[in-house]
Amino acid sequence: MDKHIVFFDAECPLCRTMKAVLKQLDWNNAILWHPVQEVRESVREQANCYKNMYDEIYMFTKDKQMLTGFNTIRKILVLLPPTLPLALLLYLPFAARIGNPAYRFVSKRRYQWFGRIPYNNQ
Repeated sequence: MDKHIVFFDAECPLCRTMKAVLKQLDWNNAILWHPVQEVRESVREQANCYKNMYDEIYMFTKDKQMLTGFNTIRKILVLLPPTLPLALLLYLPFAARIGNPAYRFVSKRRYQWFGRIPYNNQ
Protein backbone atom coordinates (compact mmCIF):
# COMPACT_ATOMS: atom_id res chain seq x y z
CA MET A 1 0.00 0.00 0.00
CA ASP A 2 1.57 3.27 -1.09
CA LYS A 3 -1.14 5.67 0.17
CA HIS A 4 -2.77 6.50 3.46
CA ILE A 5 -6.48 5.65 3.46
CA VAL A 6 -8.85 8.10 5.13
CA PHE A 7 -12.38 6.94 5.92
CA PHE A 8 -14.87 9.81 6.10
CA ASP A 9 -18.63 10.15 6.53
CA ALA A 10 -19.96 11.03 3.07
CA GLU A 11 -23.37 11.95 4.54
CA CYS A 12 -21.82 14.80 6.53
CA PRO A 13 -21.62 18.13 4.66
CA LEU A 14 -18.74 19.32 6.85
CA CYS A 15 -16.79 16.10 6.20
CA ARG A 16 -17.40 16.25 2.46
CA THR A 17 -16.35 19.89 2.25
CA MET A 18 -13.19 19.30 4.29
CA LYS A 19 -12.34 16.30 2.13
CA ALA A 20 -12.73 18.38 -1.05
CA VAL A 21 -10.49 21.15 0.31
CA LEU A 22 -7.83 18.80 1.67
CA LYS A 23 -7.82 16.76 -1.53
CA GLN A 24 -6.90 19.95 -3.45
CA LEU A 25 -3.96 20.46 -1.07
CA ASP A 26 -2.70 16.88 -1.47
CA TRP A 27 -0.05 17.81 -4.05
CA ASN A 28 1.84 14.55 -3.45
CA ASN A 29 -1.29 12.41 -3.89
CA ALA A 30 -0.56 10.71 -0.57
CA ILE A 31 -4.14 10.14 0.60
CA LEU A 32 -6.91 7.92 -0.72
CA TRP A 33 -10.34 9.07 0.51
CA HIS A 34 -12.94 6.36 1.14
CA PRO A 35 -16.55 6.90 2.30
CA VAL A 36 -17.49 4.99 5.44
CA GLN A 37 -20.74 4.11 3.68
CA GLU A 38 -18.76 1.90 1.28
CA VAL A 39 -16.76 0.03 3.90
CA ARG A 40 -17.52 -3.69 4.04
CA GLU A 41 -19.32 -4.78 7.19
CA SER A 42 -16.44 -7.06 8.25
CA VAL A 43 -13.97 -4.16 8.01
CA ARG A 44 -16.35 -1.84 9.86
CA GLU A 45 -16.68 -4.34 12.71
CA GLN A 46 -12.91 -4.61 12.95
CA ALA A 47 -12.48 -0.82 12.94
CA ASN A 48 -15.28 -0.32 15.45
CA CYS A 49 -13.02 -2.02 18.02
CA TYR A 50 -11.35 1.40 18.24
CA LYS A 51 -14.40 3.67 17.90
CA ASN A 52 -17.51 3.80 15.76
CA MET A 53 -16.44 4.74 12.22
CA TYR A 54 -19.42 7.08 11.90
CA ASP A 55 -18.39 9.02 15.02
CA GLU A 56 -14.86 9.98 14.02
CA ILE A 57 -12.64 10.18 10.97
CA TYR A 58 -10.35 7.18 10.55
CA MET A 59 -7.00 6.75 8.83
CA PHE A 60 -5.20 3.55 7.96
CA THR A 61 -1.60 4.66 7.42
CA LYS A 62 0.91 3.25 4.97
CA ASP A 63 2.72 1.65 7.91
CA LYS A 64 -0.52 -0.08 8.98
CA GLN A 65 -1.41 2.13 11.93
CA MET A 66 -5.02 2.98 12.68
CA LEU A 67 -5.58 6.60 13.67
CA THR A 68 -8.85 8.20 14.72
CA GLY A 69 -10.23 11.68 15.34
CA PHE A 70 -7.75 14.42 16.18
CA ASN A 71 -4.78 12.13 15.50
CA THR A 72 -6.06 11.59 11.95
CA ILE A 73 -6.44 15.33 11.42
CA ARG A 74 -2.85 15.93 12.58
CA LYS A 75 -1.53 13.23 10.29
CA ILE A 76 -3.47 14.52 7.28
CA LEU A 77 -2.20 18.05 7.84
CA VAL A 78 1.41 16.89 8.17
CA LEU A 79 1.12 15.10 4.80
CA LEU A 80 -0.09 18.18 2.92
CA PRO A 81 2.67 20.67 2.02
CA PRO A 82 0.57 23.85 2.52
CA THR A 83 -0.66 22.77 5.97
CA LEU A 84 2.66 21.52 7.36
CA PRO A 85 3.30 24.61 9.56
CA LEU A 86 -0.12 24.25 11.18
CA ALA A 87 0.41 20.51 11.59
CA LEU A 88 3.68 21.05 13.44
CA LEU A 89 1.84 23.22 15.98
CA LEU A 90 -0.66 20.40 16.51
CA TYR A 91 2.19 18.08 17.51
CA LEU A 92 3.30 20.29 20.40
CA PRO A 93 2.85 18.53 23.77
CA PHE A 94 -0.20 20.54 24.90
CA ALA A 95 -2.01 20.43 21.54
CA ALA A 96 -3.70 17.06 22.09
CA ARG A 97 -5.18 18.30 25.38
CA ILE A 98 -7.01 20.97 23.43
CA GLY A 99 -7.37 19.18 20.08
CA ASN A 100 -9.00 15.95 21.25
CA PRO A 101 -11.89 17.61 23.13
CA ALA A 102 -12.31 20.24 20.40
CA TYR A 103 -12.50 17.53 17.74
CA ARG A 104 -15.06 15.52 19.74
CA PHE A 105 -17.13 18.67 20.40
CA VAL A 106 -17.44 19.43 16.68
CA SER A 107 -17.85 15.78 15.70
CA LYS A 108 -20.79 15.26 18.05
CA ARG A 109 -22.60 18.36 16.81
CA ARG A 110 -21.82 18.29 13.08
CA TYR A 111 -25.23 16.93 12.05
CA GLN A 112 -27.03 19.49 14.22
CA TRP A 113 -24.99 22.33 12.72
CA PHE A 114 -24.66 21.22 9.10
CA GLY A 115 -27.41 18.64 8.59
CA ARG A 116 -27.05 15.41 6.72
CA ILE A 117 -26.88 14.75 2.96
CA PRO A 118 -27.93 11.42 1.47
CA TYR A 119 -24.98 9.48 0.12
CA ASN A 120 -25.64 8.15 -3.36
CA ASN A 121 -22.22 6.77 -4.30
CA GLN A 122 -21.09 9.88 -6.20
